[in-house]
Amino acid sequence: MPILVLVRHGQSRWNLENRFTGEVDVDLTPEGKLEAVEAGKKLKGLQFSCCFTSVLKRAEETLGIILSEINGTSLPVIKDKALNERNYGRLQGLNKAETAKEYGAEQVEIWRRSYSVRPPGGESLEDTAARVIPYYDREIEPLLRKGENILVVAHGNSLRALMMSLEKISPQEIASVNIPTGIPRVYHFNKKFELESVNYL
Repeated sequence: MPILVLVRHGQSRWNLENRFTGEVDVDLTPEGKLEAVEAGKKLKGLQFSCCFTSVLKRAEETLGIILSEINGTSLPVIKDKALNERNYGRLQGLNKAETAKEYGAEQVEIWRRSYSVRPPGGESLEDTAARVIPYYDREIEPLLRKGENILVVAHGNSLRALMMSLEKISPQEIASVNIPTGIPRVYHFNKKFELESVNYL
């Protein structure tokens, strides 16, 4: 029975500074690297056939650390911008608290958590889902259906978009879903490729 594991990258420098990161390519913090090590330790014993990540270095580095922990450095790694973080447009690089003071906390919350509302010059979660889900359907699901275990390391919003599809989460419910950094989320499928269980490790 196939297993899909989703991991949000470890803490990045702009996560620590409470900034909108989006598609800006920022590094992991030392804490983020430790989170990746811990994720790898939790995944020891699982056998993966293939790994997927975005083209942003915080996700790539997290995956690299995980693979070194599970002795999986020879595994094929597929990188694609379809798995990149949501583009926050003109909010990228801005401090979230300062942005809330400028635009109002309610407006910033709508930009951050709404499914369909875009931040200025950026993507909504709906836009993100429109690139993540077709990529999953085309590249990842066929491997799972063949019985292969797959590891995906990506970002808070690209993974939230995928979670919506996998777990049948509504646009209203997804607003309250937060994905912690560096904690593997495991999806177990049965032989009929029906989702049997979901859990964090």
